[in-house]
Amino acid sequence: MRFVDEADIYIKAGDGGKGCLSFRREKYVPKGGPDGGDGGKGGDIVIKASLSRRTLLDLRYRSQYIAKCGENGKGSLKTGASSPDLTIVVPVGTLVKNGHTGKILADLTTDKQTFIAAKGGIGGKGNAHFKTSTHQTPRFSQTGMPGEECKIHLVLKLIADVGLLGMPNAGKSTFIAKVSSARPKIDNYPFTTLRPNLGVVSYGAYNSFIVADIPGLIEGSHKGLGMGTRFLRHVERTKILLHIIDISDGSRLSCWEKYSLIHKELAFFDTNLLSKPQIVAISKTDLTETRDQFKKEFDFFAAKGVELLSFSSATGEGLKQVINKIAESLES
Repeated sequence: MRFVDEADIYIKAGDGGKGCLSFRREKYVPKGGPDGGDGGKGGDIVIKASLSRRTLLDLRYRSQYIAKCGENGKGSLKTGASSPDLTIVVPVGTLVKNGHTGKILADLTTDKQTFIAAKGGIGGKGNAHFKTSTHQTPRFSQTGMPGEECKIHLVLKLIADVGLLGMPNAGKSTFIAKVSSARPKIDNYPFTTLRPNLGVVSYGAYNSFIVADIPGLIEGSHKGLGMGTRFLRHVERTKILLHIIDISDGSRLSCWEKYSLIHKELAFFDTNLLSKPQIVAISKTDLTETRDQFKKEFDFFAAKGVELLSFSSATGEGLKQVINKIAESLES
Protein backbone atom coordinates (compact mmCIF):
# COMPACT_ATOMS: atom_id res chain seq x y z
CA MET A 1 0.00 0.00 0.00
CA ARG A 2 1.30 3.45 -0.89
CA PHE A 3 1.95 5.61 2.17
CA VAL A 4 0.32 9.05 1.97
CA ASP A 5 0.44 11.35 5.01
CA GLU A 6 -1.14 14.54 3.63
CA ALA A 7 -4.36 15.23 1.74
CA ASP A 8 -6.52 18.24 0.81
CA ILE A 9 -10.27 17.75 0.47
CA TYR A 10 -13.38 19.88 -0.04
CA ILE A 11 -16.36 19.13 2.19
CA LYS A 12 -19.97 20.35 1.99
CA ALA A 13 -22.61 19.47 4.56
CA GLY A 14 -26.19 18.96 3.42
CA ASP A 15 -28.64 21.84 3.17
CA GLY A 16 -31.76 21.81 5.29
CA GLY A 17 -35.01 20.85 3.58
CA LYS A 18 -37.66 23.43 2.71
CA GLY A 19 -40.67 23.98 4.92
CA CYS A 20 -43.98 23.07 3.32
CA LEU A 21 -46.68 25.55 2.30
CA SER A 22 -49.91 23.61 2.68
CA PHE A 23 -53.51 23.93 3.90
CA ARG A 24 -55.82 21.23 5.16
CA ARG A 25 -58.48 20.08 2.75
CA GLU A 26 -60.79 17.72 4.62
CA LYS A 27 -64.42 16.86 4.12
CA TYR A 28 -66.73 18.51 6.62
CA VAL A 29 -63.91 20.81 7.83
CA PRO A 30 -64.82 24.25 6.44
CA LYS A 31 -61.74 26.01 7.80
CA GLY A 32 -58.84 23.55 7.74
CA GLY A 33 -56.02 26.00 8.24
CA PRO A 34 -52.28 25.68 7.49
CA ASP A 35 -50.65 22.26 7.97
CA GLY A 36 -47.23 22.57 6.28
CA GLY A 37 -44.53 20.49 7.97
CA ASP A 38 -40.87 21.39 8.61
CA GLY A 39 -37.95 20.46 6.41
CA GLY A 40 -35.43 17.86 7.54
CA LYS A 41 -31.86 18.58 8.66
CA GLY A 42 -28.99 18.19 6.20
CA GLY A 43 -26.28 15.61 6.88
CA ASP A 44 -23.12 16.53 8.79
CA ILE A 45 -19.60 15.78 7.55
CA VAL A 46 -17.95 13.69 10.27
CA ILE A 47 -14.27 12.74 10.35
CA LYS A 48 -13.60 9.55 12.31
CA ALA A 49 -10.27 8.06 13.37
CA SER A 50 -9.79 4.32 13.01
CA LEU A 51 -6.96 1.90 13.74
CA SER A 52 -7.93 0.03 10.58
CA ARG A 53 -6.46 2.80 8.41
CA ARG A 54 -2.73 3.39 7.98
CA THR A 55 -2.62 6.02 5.23
CA LEU A 56 -4.57 8.92 3.68
CA LEU A 57 -4.29 7.35 0.24
CA ASP A 58 -8.07 7.02 -0.29
CA LEU A 59 -8.50 10.77 0.12
CA ARG A 60 -6.05 11.45 -2.69
CA TYR A 61 -8.37 9.68 -5.14
CA ARG A 62 -11.57 11.29 -3.85
CA SER A 63 -11.17 14.95 -2.95
CA GLN A 64 -14.82 16.06 -2.62
CA TYR A 65 -17.30 14.94 0.03
CA ILE A 66 -20.84 16.31 -0.17
CA ALA A 67 -23.54 15.17 2.24
CA LYS A 68 -27.18 14.81 1.21
CA CYS A 69 -29.74 17.53 1.84
CA GLY A 70 -32.66 17.11 4.21
CA GLU A 71 -36.02 16.26 2.68
CA ASN A 72 -38.67 18.94 2.25
CA GLY A 73 -41.57 19.13 4.65
CA LYS A 74 -44.99 17.80 3.62
CA GLY A 75 -48.64 18.52 4.29
CA SER A 76 -50.50 17.14 7.30
CA LEU A 77 -47.68 18.51 9.50
CA LYS A 78 -45.23 15.86 8.23
CA THR A 79 -41.60 16.74 8.86
CA GLY A 80 -39.14 15.87 6.11
CA ALA A 81 -36.58 13.18 6.88
CA SER A 82 -33.15 14.29 8.06
CA SER A 83 -30.25 13.08 5.93
CA PRO A 84 -27.64 10.70 7.38
CA ASP A 85 -24.20 12.04 8.23
CA LEU A 86 -21.34 11.46 5.80
CA THR A 87 -18.39 9.89 7.64
CA ILE A 88 -14.79 10.17 6.40
CA VAL A 89 -12.52 7.53 7.99
CA VAL A 90 -8.89 8.51 8.60
CA PRO A 91 -5.97 6.89 10.48
CA VAL A 92 -5.51 7.51 14.19
CA GLY A 93 -3.07 10.40 14.59
CA THR A 94 -4.59 12.62 11.89
CA LEU A 95 -4.58 16.39 12.31
CA VAL A 96 -7.51 18.27 10.77
CA LYS A 97 -6.57 21.78 9.64
CA ASN A 98 -8.42 24.62 7.97
CA GLY A 99 -7.35 24.50 4.33
CA HIS A 100 -7.03 28.29 4.07
CA THR A 101 -5.66 29.44 7.43
CA GLY A 102 -3.82 26.31 8.56
CA LYS A 103 -5.53 26.49 11.98
CA ILE A 104 -5.77 23.12 13.73
CA LEU A 105 -9.43 22.15 14.06
CA ALA A 106 -9.02 18.71 15.61
CA ASP A 107 -6.35 16.19 16.59
CA LEU A 108 -7.70 12.66 16.33
CA THR A 109 -5.44 10.58 18.56
CA THR A 110 -7.70 7.73 19.71
CA ASP A 111 -9.62 4.98 17.94
CA LYS A 112 -13.23 5.89 17.02
CA GLN A 113 -12.70 9.55 17.96
CA THR A 114 -14.90 11.79 15.81
CA PHE A 115 -15.02 15.44 14.78
CA ILE A 116 -17.87 17.23 13.02
CA ALA A 117 -15.99 19.15 10.33
CA ALA A 118 -19.10 20.69 8.73
CA LYS A 119 -22.60 20.92 10.21
CA GLY A 120 -25.67 20.32 8.11
CA GLY A 121 -28.25 23.08 7.73
CA ILE A 122 -31.44 22.96 9.78
CA GLY A 123 -34.73 22.52 7.96
CA GLY A 124 -37.05 25.43 7.22
CA LYS A 125 -40.32 25.81 9.11
CA GLY A 126 -43.61 25.03 7.41
CA ASN A 127 -46.41 27.57 7.26
CA ALA A 128 -48.16 25.91 10.20
CA HIS A 129 -45.60 27.61 12.48
CA PHE A 130 -46.68 31.08 11.39
CA LYS A 131 -50.38 30.84 12.15
CA THR A 132 -51.57 33.45 14.66
CA SER A 133 -54.92 34.68 15.89
CA THR A 134 -54.69 37.62 13.52
CA HIS A 135 -53.04 35.80 10.62
CA GLN A 136 -54.68 32.40 10.25
CA THR A 137 -53.76 31.69 6.64
CA PRO A 138 -49.99 32.32 6.26
CA ARG A 139 -49.04 31.74 2.66
CA PHE A 140 -45.32 31.42 3.17
CA SER A 141 -42.77 29.01 4.66
CA GLN A 142 -39.01 28.98 5.27
CA THR A 143 -36.29 27.57 3.07
CA GLY A 144 -33.71 25.38 4.77
CA MET A 145 -30.40 26.73 6.03
CA PRO A 146 -27.37 25.94 3.86
CA GLY A 147 -24.87 23.40 5.16
CA GLU A 148 -21.35 24.46 6.06
CA GLU A 149 -18.62 24.02 3.47
CA CYS A 150 -14.85 24.43 3.52
CA LYS A 151 -11.52 23.06 2.39
CA ILE A 152 -9.57 21.09 4.96
CA HIS A 153 -5.98 19.88 5.06
CA LEU A 154 -5.33 16.51 6.69
CA VAL A 155 -1.91 15.66 8.12
CA LEU A 156 -1.06 12.23 9.49
CA LYS A 157 1.36 11.92 12.41
CA LEU A 158 1.99 8.33 13.37
CA ILE A 159 1.51 7.48 17.03
CA ALA A 160 4.32 5.37 18.46
CA ASP A 161 6.21 4.95 21.72
CA VAL A 162 9.69 4.96 20.20
CA GLY A 163 11.04 6.86 17.20
CA LEU A 164 14.10 5.57 15.36
CA LEU A 165 16.63 8.18 14.24
CA GLY A 166 19.83 7.91 12.29
CA MET A 167 21.62 8.48 9.02
CA PRO A 168 20.89 6.36 5.91
CA ASN A 169 22.06 2.73 6.18
CA ALA A 170 22.53 2.97 9.94
CA GLY A 171 20.56 -0.24 10.44
CA LYS A 172 17.20 1.17 11.58
CA SER A 173 15.08 -0.92 9.21
CA THR A 174 17.03 -4.09 10.00
CA PHE A 175 16.53 -3.40 13.71
CA ILE A 176 12.75 -2.98 13.44
CA ALA A 177 12.50 -6.08 11.22
CA LYS A 178 14.46 -8.12 13.78
CA VAL A 179 12.54 -7.10 16.90
CA SER A 180 9.02 -6.91 15.41
CA SER A 181 6.88 -8.34 12.62
CA ALA A 182 7.36 -5.23 10.45
CA ARG A 183 8.89 -5.97 7.05
CA PRO A 184 10.45 -2.78 5.70
CA LYS A 185 12.58 -2.76 2.56
CA ILE A 186 16.21 -3.54 3.42
CA ASP A 187 19.13 -3.21 1.02
CA ASN A 188 22.77 -2.16 0.90
CA TYR A 189 22.31 1.39 -0.39
CA PRO A 190 21.15 4.71 1.11
CA PHE A 191 17.50 5.73 1.39
CA THR A 192 15.99 2.26 1.05
CA THR A 193 13.37 3.49 3.52
CA LEU A 194 11.10 5.86 1.60
CA ARG A 195 8.19 5.90 4.05
CA PRO A 196 7.75 5.46 7.80
CA ASN A 197 7.28 1.94 9.15
CA LEU A 198 5.57 0.82 12.34
CA GLY A 199 6.42 -2.27 14.36
CA VAL A 200 5.12 -3.74 17.63
CA VAL A 201 7.83 -5.05 19.96
CA SER A 202 6.82 -7.54 22.67
CA TYR A 203 8.76 -7.85 25.91
CA GLY A 204 8.11 -9.49 29.23
CA ALA A 205 4.98 -11.59 29.63
CA TYR A 206 2.29 -9.28 28.29
CA ASN A 207 3.92 -5.93 27.53
CA SER A 208 4.70 -4.29 24.20
CA PHE A 209 5.60 -0.95 22.64
CA ILE A 210 5.31 0.54 19.14
CA VAL A 211 8.38 1.63 17.18
CA ALA A 212 8.32 4.08 14.24
CA ASP A 213 11.16 3.91 11.71
CA ILE A 214 11.57 7.00 9.53
CA PRO A 215 13.79 7.59 6.48
CA GLY A 216 17.40 8.48 7.24
CA LEU A 217 18.59 12.04 7.84
CA ILE A 218 21.69 13.66 6.36
CA GLU A 219 23.40 17.00 6.82
CA GLY A 220 21.21 19.64 5.18
CA SER A 221 17.97 17.66 5.53
CA HIS A 222 16.30 20.82 6.89
CA LYS A 223 17.06 22.44 3.51
CA GLY A 224 15.41 19.57 1.62
CA LEU A 225 18.51 17.48 0.92
CA GLY A 226 18.07 13.71 0.83
CA MET A 227 14.57 12.87 2.05
CA GLY A 228 14.36 16.23 3.83
CA THR A 229 12.63 16.53 7.21
CA ARG A 230 9.14 15.81 5.90
CA PHE A 231 8.84 12.54 7.84
CA LEU A 232 10.15 13.91 11.15
CA ARG A 233 6.58 14.79 12.08
CA HIS A 234 6.09 11.07 12.69
CA VAL A 235 8.39 11.12 15.73
CA GLU A 236 6.82 14.24 17.25
CA ARG A 237 4.33 12.15 19.23
CA THR A 238 6.84 9.53 20.41
CA LYS A 239 7.81 9.29 24.07
CA ILE A 240 11.48 8.49 23.50
CA LEU A 241 13.96 8.45 20.62
CA LEU A 242 16.35 5.63 19.74
CA HIS A 243 19.36 7.03 17.91
CA ILE A 244 21.16 4.33 15.89
CA ILE A 245 24.69 5.01 14.65
CA ASP A 246 26.81 2.98 12.20
CA ILE A 247 30.57 3.39 12.62
CA SER A 248 31.54 0.71 10.08
CA ASP A 249 30.75 2.73 6.94
CA GLY A 250 34.18 4.35 6.59
CA SER A 251 32.66 7.83 6.83
CA ARG A 252 34.87 10.86 7.44
CA LEU A 253 32.51 11.77 10.29
CA SER A 254 33.22 10.47 13.76
CA CYS A 255 30.56 8.76 15.83
CA TRP A 256 30.03 11.92 17.91
CA GLU A 257 29.81 14.08 14.78
CA LYS A 258 27.08 11.81 13.39
CA TYR A 259 25.23 12.05 16.69
CA SER A 260 25.58 15.86 16.72
CA LEU A 261 24.51 16.14 13.07
CA ILE A 262 21.18 14.45 13.77
CA HIS A 263 20.68 16.69 16.81
CA LYS A 264 21.22 19.76 14.65
CA GLU A 265 18.64 18.59 12.09
CA LEU A 266 16.15 17.91 14.90
CA ALA A 267 16.67 21.44 16.21
CA PHE A 268 16.01 22.95 12.79
CA PHE A 269 12.76 21.00 12.56
CA ASP A 270 11.44 21.36 16.12
CA THR A 271 13.47 22.15 19.23
CA ASN A 272 10.91 20.27 21.35
CA LEU A 273 12.27 17.02 19.92
CA LEU A 274 15.58 17.66 21.70
CA SER A 275 13.83 17.49 25.07
CA LYS A 276 12.68 13.92 24.49
CA PRO A 277 14.65 11.17 26.28
CA GLN A 278 17.18 9.56 23.93
CA ILE A 279 18.81 6.17 23.84
CA VAL A 280 21.96 5.98 21.73
CA ALA A 281 23.17 2.69 20.27
CA ILE A 282 25.88 1.61 17.83
CA SER A 283 24.72 -1.00 15.33
CA LYS A 284 26.45 -3.79 13.39
CA THR A 285 28.69 -5.00 16.24
CA ASP A 286 29.11 -8.29 14.37
CA LEU A 287 31.57 -6.45 12.07
CA THR A 288 35.24 -6.38 13.06
CA GLU A 289 35.66 -2.65 12.33
CA THR A 290 32.79 -1.84 14.69
CA ARG A 291 34.15 -4.00 17.50
CA ASP A 292 37.58 -2.40 17.16
CA GLN A 293 36.19 1.13 17.58
CA PHE A 294 33.43 0.55 20.11
CA LYS A 295 35.50 0.77 23.33
CA LYS A 296 37.00 4.09 22.22
CA GLU A 297 33.56 5.51 21.30
CA PHE A 298 32.02 4.17 24.52
CA ASP A 299 34.59 6.04 26.63
CA PHE A 300 34.22 9.22 24.56
CA PHE A 301 30.41 9.28 24.93
CA ALA A 302 30.69 8.45 28.65
CA ALA A 303 32.94 11.49 29.09
CA LYS A 304 30.20 13.58 27.45
CA GLY A 305 27.62 12.13 29.86
CA VAL A 306 25.86 9.97 27.23
CA GLU A 307 25.36 6.24 27.78
CA LEU A 308 26.23 4.25 24.65
CA LEU A 309 24.71 0.83 23.90
CA SER A 310 25.56 -1.59 21.08
CA PHE A 311 23.80 -4.34 19.18
CA SER A 312 23.88 -6.52 16.08
CA SER A 313 20.64 -7.22 14.23
CA ALA A 314 22.42 -9.96 12.27
CA THR A 315 23.40 -12.05 15.31
CA GLY A 316 20.94 -10.70 17.88
CA GLU A 317 23.77 -9.65 20.20
CA GLY A 318 22.78 -6.73 22.42
CA LEU A 319 19.18 -6.49 21.17
CA LYS A 320 17.77 -7.64 24.50
CA GLN A 321 19.71 -4.94 26.34
CA VAL A 322 18.44 -2.25 23.96
CA ILE A 323 14.83 -3.44 24.34
CA ASN A 324 15.16 -3.58 28.12
CA LYS A 325 16.55 -0.05 28.15
CA ILE A 326 13.61 1.17 26.05
CA ALA A 327 11.16 -0.61 28.37
CA GLU A 328 12.78 0.96 31.45
CA SER A 329 12.58 4.43 29.90
CA LEU A 330 8.94 4.00 28.94
CA GLU A 331 7.95 2.69 32.37
CA SER A 332 9.75 5.53 34.14
